[in-house]
Amino acid sequence: MTLFPLFADLRGRRVLVVGAGPVAARKVGALLQASADVAVGAPALCPELAGLAAQGRLRHLAGGFRPEWLDGAWLAVAATDDAALNDAVAQAAQSKRIFCNVVDDARRSSFQVPAIVDRSPLIVAISSSGSAPMLARRLRERLEALMDHSLGPLAALAERHRPRIRQRLPDLAQRRRFYDWLLDGPVAQMLRRQRPAQAERALERAMQAPGQPGQGSVVLVGAGPGDPGLLTLKALRALNEADVILHDRLVSDDVLALARRDADRIPVGKLPGEDHEATQARIHALMAEHAGAGRRVLRLKGGDAFIFGRGGEELEYLRTRGVPYEVVPGITAALACAAYAGIPLTHRDHAQSLRLVTAHCRDGEDTLDWDSLARDRQTLAFYMGVSRLEALSGRLMRHGRSGDTPFALIENGSRPQQRVIGGRLADLAPTARAHGVQAPALLVIGEVAALAGELGWFGAYAQGLPEPLPA
Repeated sequence: MTLFPLFADLRGRRVLVVGAGPVAARKVGALLQASADVAVGAPALCPELAGLAAQGRLRHLAGGFRPEWLDGAWLAVAATDDAALNDAVAQAAQSKRIFCNVVDDARRSSFQVPAIVDRSPLIVAISSSGSAPMLARRLRERLEALMDHSLGPLAALAERHRPRIRQRLPDLAQRRRFYDWLLDGPVAQMLRRQRPAQAERALERAMQAPGQPGQGSVVLVGAGPGDPGLLTLKALRALNEADVILHDRLVSDDVLALARRDADRIPVGKLPGEDHEATQARIHALMAEHAGAGRRVLRLKGGDAFIFGRGGEELEYLRTRGVPYEVVPGITAALACAAYAGIPLTHRDHAQSLRLVTAHCRDGEDTLDWDSLARDRQTLAFYMGVSRLEALSGRLMRHGRSGDTPFALIENGSRPQQRVIGGRLADLAPTARAHGVQAPALLVIGEVAALAGELGWFGAYAQGLPEPLPA
């Protein structure tokens, strides 16, 4: 370890910044956030610093650097573009035993300013010891994405109740278990939902009740179409917090690989010979069972749970049983698959509306408005339609849609094995058979589908029926 990390309390303490350009302004801004008493030494101030001086938020020491500027300072920052001046500031600070940072010059610095993730009062600082600032900034960007902004209020809540928690739970092991519950359980969930009063009440109840709180919960997460890069940040956090993961068949292995290693993973796809209602009843029972045992349950669905994913039915079930839940939306197949195929679902020249349609209706009833679906200048995105291509194309053409309307079948959208098959609506079923298209595949019908051949950028593309082999 080349540097000793520490967090300095600069409230009301003087810090000298030499320099008054944009770099100095950034340093001054961070110091003011820490409530430091900032003095800026320079012949003249940039507009931003001049404004702060006019507001009385900093003092301006006009003129060239003088060592006596350091008198009474706790820290110094040299932020000029003059290497000799920066060196003079560093040497003067060293002679007075004052820590000094020379911006972008680790050799002359006696302390480094880290890259910071601020979730006050929780602060994460990252330093490369001055050797690779870009690496530290890149790591900060990743941590920013992973650390929810509710962590700040959670840390403040824990700080307020810390004395009572220590008094209530004198045993260290018991106290650690309580903090695990506090940081991972319903209190944290309520803060993520912007419900601080409910979080405070939940903590109060837990402090009054004997033993460790044990209520479980369910988070309904959309996993997107398969590419793990399309997961939302909240989905990634949920994968790393879950005790139990109930996942559909269409959730990719790459997405599951991001989950917590010790989480129980339970596939809940349809079993051979099982109807959809029985499958859903089994999923409901598993959610209730594991949440009832105090576990954090992740119900992981392909695409988005609220678009042909029966997410509403699952929330209704949880609500009637008093199981706490939250929802993390995912990127639905129509958006992701079309984007990966280069198909704009709306286009000023071709389509002014978009219809998302499921090819499977409840109890086999066909309640679709085919007259409306057959109209021109709209895009149709059919989910779960591979087994019904002949019926779909026939219905649309019988209700007036031209057989020359372009279609695109996007198989395994966003995954490494993605391929797109394009053609005419009249040839939809034979084209799919000739190319051996299998589920999962999204069907896009409309003039925009023809753009896949021009704008496609990912995976393979094939147009129309394959050429017959020569005799």
